[in-house]
Amino acid sequence: MTTSTSPDAFSTDAWMRRFVQSARTAKDRLTSLDQEVGDGDFGVNLSTGALSTLRHLDANPASGSDPAAPLQAAATAFLDEVGGTSGPLFGLLFQALAVAVADAEAATTPALAAGAAEGLAAIRRVGDAAPGDKTLVDALGPAAQALRTAPADTPPAEALARAADAAWAGVSETARLRARMGRSSYLGERAEGVPDPGAVGIGLLFASARAVVEDLSTRLD
Repeated sequence: MTTSTSPDAFSTDAWMRRFVQSARTAKDRLTSLDQEVGDGDFGVNLSTGALSTLRHLDANPASGSDPAAPLQAAATAFLDEVGGTSGPLFGLLFQALAVAVADAEAATTPALAAGAAEGLAAIRRVGDAAPGDKTLVDALGPAAQALRTAPADTPPAEALARAADAAWAGVSETARLRARMGRSSYLGERAEGVPDPGAVGIGLLFASARAVVEDLSTRLD
Protein backbone atom coordinates (compact mmCIF):
# COMPACT_ATOMS: atom_id res chain seq x y z
CA MET A 1 0.00 0.00 0.00
CA THR A 2 1.36 3.41 -0.92
CA THR A 3 -0.30 6.65 -0.02
CA SER A 4 0.65 10.23 0.60
CA THR A 5 -1.26 10.21 3.86
CA SER A 6 0.95 11.05 6.85
CA PRO A 7 -0.02 10.44 10.46
CA ASP A 8 -0.57 13.89 11.95
CA ALA A 9 -1.79 14.73 15.45
CA PHE A 10 -5.25 13.49 14.64
CA SER A 11 -4.02 10.19 13.34
CA THR A 12 -1.77 9.57 16.33
CA ASP A 13 -4.84 10.19 18.45
CA ALA A 14 -6.79 7.79 16.25
CA TRP A 15 -3.91 5.29 16.45
CA MET A 16 -4.05 5.25 20.23
CA ARG A 17 -7.84 5.04 20.25
CA ARG A 18 -7.73 2.13 17.80
CA PHE A 19 -5.17 0.41 20.01
CA VAL A 20 -7.40 0.97 23.03
CA GLN A 21 -10.24 -0.72 21.18
CA SER A 22 -8.05 -3.61 20.07
CA ALA A 23 -6.62 -4.18 23.54
CA ARG A 24 -10.06 -4.23 25.13
CA THR A 25 -11.44 -6.56 22.47
CA ALA A 26 -8.50 -8.94 22.88
CA LYS A 27 -8.52 -8.87 26.70
CA ASP A 28 -9.99 -12.34 27.22
CA ARG A 29 -7.86 -13.94 24.51
CA LEU A 30 -4.70 -12.35 25.88
CA THR A 31 -5.63 -13.48 29.39
CA SER A 32 -6.12 -17.01 28.11
CA LEU A 33 -2.73 -17.00 26.40
CA ASP A 34 -1.03 -15.62 29.49
CA GLN A 35 -2.67 -18.26 31.66
CA GLU A 36 -0.95 -20.83 29.48
CA VAL A 37 2.55 -19.33 29.54
CA GLY A 38 2.66 -16.49 32.07
CA ASP A 39 1.09 -15.03 35.17
CA GLY A 40 -2.35 -14.74 33.61
CA ASP A 41 -2.61 -11.00 34.14
CA PHE A 42 -1.46 -9.58 30.82
CA GLY A 43 -4.91 -9.18 29.28
CA VAL A 44 -6.14 -7.31 32.35
CA ASN A 45 -3.04 -5.14 32.53
CA LEU A 46 -3.15 -4.19 28.85
CA SER A 47 -6.85 -3.45 29.09
CA THR A 48 -6.28 -1.35 32.21
CA GLY A 49 -3.63 0.67 30.39
CA ALA A 50 -5.93 1.04 27.41
CA LEU A 51 -8.80 2.38 29.50
CA SER A 52 -6.47 4.77 31.29
CA THR A 53 -5.13 5.94 27.93
CA LEU A 54 -8.67 6.60 26.75
CA ARG A 55 -9.36 8.75 29.82
CA HIS A 56 -6.21 10.78 29.15
CA LEU A 57 -7.13 11.20 25.47
CA ASP A 58 -10.68 12.30 26.28
CA ALA A 59 -9.38 14.78 28.87
CA ASN A 60 -6.90 16.26 26.38
CA PRO A 61 -8.44 16.30 22.87
CA ALA A 62 -6.00 16.00 19.96
CA SER A 63 -4.34 19.12 18.64
CA GLY A 64 -2.86 19.39 15.19
CA SER A 65 0.07 21.29 16.64
CA ASP A 66 1.14 18.49 18.98
CA PRO A 67 1.18 15.07 17.29
CA ALA A 68 3.20 13.62 20.17
CA ALA A 69 0.55 14.31 22.81
CA PRO A 70 -1.59 11.18 22.22
CA LEU A 71 1.53 8.99 22.39
CA GLN A 72 2.59 10.71 25.60
CA ALA A 73 -0.89 10.18 27.02
CA ALA A 74 -0.49 6.44 26.45
CA ALA A 75 2.98 6.55 27.96
CA THR A 76 1.69 8.25 31.11
CA ALA A 77 -1.18 5.81 31.41
CA PHE A 78 0.95 2.70 31.08
CA LEU A 79 3.91 3.93 33.14
CA ASP A 80 1.90 5.39 36.01
CA GLU A 81 -1.23 3.27 36.20
CA VAL A 82 -0.48 -0.28 35.08
CA GLY A 83 0.99 -2.97 37.30
CA GLY A 84 2.91 -6.05 36.33
CA THR A 85 5.87 -6.04 33.97
CA SER A 86 4.53 -5.65 30.45
CA GLY A 87 2.48 -2.51 31.14
CA PRO A 88 5.46 -0.32 32.00
CA LEU A 89 7.38 -1.81 29.07
CA PHE A 90 4.64 -0.65 26.75
CA GLY A 91 4.85 2.71 28.50
CA LEU A 92 8.53 2.98 27.64
CA LEU A 93 7.76 2.32 23.98
CA PHE A 94 5.02 4.96 23.89
CA GLN A 95 7.32 7.42 25.62
CA ALA A 96 10.11 6.86 23.10
CA LEU A 97 7.68 7.27 20.20
CA ALA A 98 6.33 10.49 21.73
CA VAL A 99 9.81 11.97 22.17
CA ALA A 100 10.85 11.07 18.62
CA VAL A 101 7.68 12.50 17.09
CA ALA A 102 8.00 15.66 19.20
CA ASP A 103 11.60 16.13 18.11
CA ALA A 104 10.59 15.73 14.45
CA GLU A 105 7.40 17.79 14.93
CA ALA A 106 5.54 15.14 12.90
CA ALA A 107 5.00 11.40 12.81
CA THR A 108 7.26 10.86 9.81
CA THR A 109 8.76 7.52 8.90
CA PRO A 110 12.21 8.49 10.30
CA ALA A 111 10.58 9.70 13.52
CA LEU A 112 8.59 6.51 13.93
CA ALA A 113 11.72 4.48 13.20
CA ALA A 114 13.73 6.42 15.76
CA GLY A 115 11.00 6.05 18.37
CA ALA A 116 10.58 2.33 17.81
CA ALA A 117 14.35 1.80 17.97
CA GLU A 118 14.71 3.78 21.19
CA GLY A 119 11.66 2.05 22.67
CA LEU A 120 13.16 -1.33 21.84
CA ALA A 121 16.48 -0.34 23.38
CA ALA A 122 14.79 0.94 26.56
CA ILE A 123 12.73 -2.23 26.91
CA ARG A 124 15.82 -4.38 26.48
CA ARG A 125 17.72 -2.33 29.07
CA VAL A 126 14.96 -2.63 31.63
CA GLY A 127 13.73 -6.14 30.87
CA ASP A 128 17.08 -7.64 29.86
CA ALA A 129 15.37 -9.62 27.09
CA ALA A 130 17.15 -10.62 23.90
CA PRO A 131 15.72 -11.71 20.57
CA GLY A 132 14.67 -15.34 20.76
CA ASP A 133 13.72 -15.22 24.45
CA LYS A 134 10.02 -15.46 23.56
CA THR A 135 9.02 -11.99 24.72
CA LEU A 136 7.52 -8.86 23.15
CA VAL A 137 11.04 -8.06 21.88
CA ASP A 138 10.52 -10.76 19.25
CA ALA A 139 7.67 -8.73 17.73
CA LEU A 140 8.96 -5.21 18.41
CA GLY A 141 12.43 -5.96 17.06
CA PRO A 142 11.21 -6.94 13.57
CA ALA A 143 8.77 -4.00 13.52
CA ALA A 144 11.54 -1.56 14.46
CA GLN A 145 13.79 -3.10 11.83
CA ALA A 146 11.10 -2.70 9.17
CA LEU A 147 10.74 0.98 10.04
CA ARG A 148 14.50 1.53 10.20
CA THR A 149 15.15 -0.01 6.79
CA ALA A 150 12.36 1.91 5.08
CA PRO A 151 13.81 4.78 3.01
CA ALA A 152 13.30 8.16 4.69
CA ASP A 153 10.85 9.26 2.03
CA THR A 154 8.67 6.19 2.49
CA PRO A 155 5.14 7.31 3.33
CA PRO A 156 4.41 6.50 6.98
CA ALA A 157 1.40 4.45 5.87
CA GLU A 158 3.63 2.12 3.88
CA ALA A 159 6.26 1.96 6.62
CA LEU A 160 3.65 1.14 9.27
CA ALA A 161 2.17 -1.57 7.06
CA ARG A 162 5.62 -3.14 6.77
CA ALA A 163 6.08 -2.83 10.54
CA ALA A 164 2.74 -4.50 11.20
CA ASP A 165 3.59 -7.42 8.92
CA ALA A 166 6.98 -7.79 10.57
CA ALA A 167 5.49 -7.65 14.07
CA TRP A 168 2.96 -10.38 13.30
CA ALA A 169 5.67 -12.53 11.76
CA GLY A 170 7.51 -12.09 15.06
CA VAL A 171 4.39 -13.08 16.97
CA SER A 172 4.15 -16.29 14.97
CA GLU A 173 7.81 -16.99 15.63
CA THR A 174 7.29 -16.77 19.41
CA ALA A 175 4.94 -19.74 19.18
CA ARG A 176 7.85 -21.80 17.91
CA LEU A 177 10.30 -20.62 20.54
CA ARG A 178 11.04 -22.07 23.95
CA ALA A 179 10.94 -19.29 26.55
CA ARG A 180 14.14 -18.22 28.24
CA MET A 181 12.65 -15.60 30.56
CA GLY A 182 9.79 -15.28 33.02
CA ARG A 183 7.36 -17.87 34.24
CA SER A 184 7.06 -19.54 30.86
CA SER A 185 10.77 -20.41 30.99
CA TYR A 186 9.89 -22.92 33.72
CA LEU A 187 7.34 -24.61 31.49
CA GLY A 188 9.88 -25.87 28.97
CA GLU A 189 8.34 -27.49 25.94
CA ARG A 190 4.84 -27.04 27.40
CA ALA A 191 5.03 -23.36 26.37
CA GLU A 192 5.88 -24.24 22.80
CA GLY A 193 3.08 -23.65 20.32
CA VAL A 194 1.72 -20.72 22.33
CA PRO A 195 2.55 -17.17 21.12
CA ASP A 196 3.88 -14.75 23.70
CA PRO A 197 1.04 -12.49 24.88
CA GLY A 198 3.27 -9.41 25.03
CA ALA A 199 4.32 -9.99 21.45
CA VAL A 200 0.66 -10.23 20.49
CA GLY A 201 0.13 -6.85 22.18
CA ILE A 202 2.87 -5.36 20.01
CA GLY A 203 1.22 -6.91 16.96
CA LEU A 204 -2.05 -5.26 17.95
CA LEU A 205 -0.30 -1.90 18.34
CA PHE A 206 1.16 -1.84 14.85
CA ALA A 207 -1.93 -3.39 13.28
CA SER A 208 -3.88 -0.52 14.84
CA ALA A 209 -1.53 2.01 13.25
CA ARG A 210 -1.93 0.45 9.84
CA ALA A 211 -5.70 0.29 10.16
CA VAL A 212 -5.90 3.98 11.05
CA VAL A 213 -3.79 5.08 8.11
CA GLU A 214 -5.75 2.85 5.75
CA ASP A 215 -8.97 4.37 7.08
CA LEU A 216 -7.59 7.88 6.44
CA SER A 217 -6.51 6.91 2.95
CA THR A 218 -9.97 5.56 2.18
CA ARG A 219 -11.62 8.76 3.36
CA LEU A 220 -9.25 10.86 1.24
CA ASP A 221 -9.85 8.87 -1.95
